Amino acid sequence: MIEEEKDAAEQLPLEGAGQKLRRAREDKSLSVEQVAAETRIPSRHLEAIEQGDFSALPSRAYAIGFSRTYANLLGLDQEAIISEVRAELAVAQEEGETYHSSFEPGDPAKVPSTGLVWFAAIAVVLLLAGIISFYGSYFSAGEGPASLLVQEEVSSEAELARAGNGTDAAADDAAATAQPDGGQVVFTALEDGVWARFYDGSGARLLEKQMANGERFIVPADADNPQIWTGRPDAFAITIGGQEVPKLAEDDFVMRDVSVTAAALLARGQNAEETSPST
Repeated sequence: MIEEEKDAAEQLPLEGAGQKLRRAREDKSLSVEQVAAETRIPSRHLEAIEQGDFSALPSRAYAIGFSRTYANLLGLDQEAIISEVRAELAVAQEEGETYHSSFEPGDPAKVPSTGLVWFAAIAVVLLLAGIISFYGSYFSAGEGPASLLVQEEVSSEAELARAGNGTDAAADDAAATAQPDGGQVVFTALEDGVWARFYDGSGARLLEKQMANGERFIVPADADNPQIWTGRPDAFAITIGGQEVPKLAEDDFVMRDVSVTAAALLARGQNAEETSPST
């Protein structure tokens, strides 16, 4: 793939992908602001694409994904545009240009890398080690297998009940009253295609996907120091025990290793209130 991109880079047309997108937009008498409203891509990123300044975008994946969405809106050949974008990215890489962030949530056209597979395998091993340690502590304290099975069955039934009634706020509130640190933490995506990874303190993955608009993720109450990694912290609504709390951020940037326990989120909200200017 790299060799193909280099070959394509050597034959780049005089008019780049960004210029073609800009010309197509102008032919349709659309402004950058109108395109931003239709695609939900920030205007500054659209302008960077039109100027061929892909290093101004958060990552290679954003450059490819945003260009594909832009081309689709204008009715252009998406694959042809993406091919040119990749060729321009290859040239930029050779010239030493870097992105504002090294974060890359993933190109849908690619399969998982070997590194990702190894990471997943290690995470599974760590999770199994944690389970063994958890059960071992119960046995050493005098808890029998029957007691553990009963506890696990009750917990599983509660999770199934919440999953089957995802929009039942009363059930969420009832579950929250039995939890410490403020109650049940729920993340709700405010847009389509919002990528996020939730994981615990050992690195074990709790959820990793591109969430649809309105899709919810309930942070497991028994997760050890749950954290989030996302490039769109502004695209999640957060509730604790059914009560809305401030977003993680009001702008899109890479956020990683941020605790999403109820206590941590409440502390972030309190700090934001204390530092905000008085009206």
